[in-house]
Amino acid sequence: MIQRIQSIWLLIASVVTFLTLKLSFYSGTYLPDNLYHQLNGTQGLTIMIPTIGLGILSLVTIFLFKNRIAQLWLCIVAILLDLLLLFLYYRETSNFTKGDYAFTAVLHVLIIAALVLAARGINKDEKLIKDSNRLR
Repeated sequence: MIQRIQSIWLLIASVVTFLTLKLSFYSGTYLPDNLYHQLNGTQGLTIMIPTIGLGILSLVTIFLFKNRIAQLWLCIVAILLDLLLLFLYYRETSNFTKGDYAFTAVLHVLIIAALVLAARGINKDEKLIKDSNRLR
């Protein structure tokens, strides 16, 4: 389980996803009260639920190492879920009058990269198993 590199990539994606709950994505003056706010994963339920779901999905996918096809599909679902999260964050930034993207917004790119690298590793393992079965 842990000897496979995709397990490391999935663990990194899960940890970074849970970090985005506390680290800021955008900060600036919030429109309704004109006070300085930071937009992070706990801003509202529309962002918090998919963020927690993505973290748990990445963590659960590690333990499906015996079912590589399901693991690959869950990686693809996780990538799409993170793209949805990026859209939700972008939509939420329209509620700010002025502000800047935080440096930690790059963490979502890191999550997508880790999930893509995990999917590549899973695909390599699947091809290796198919080739070894063909040689028998």
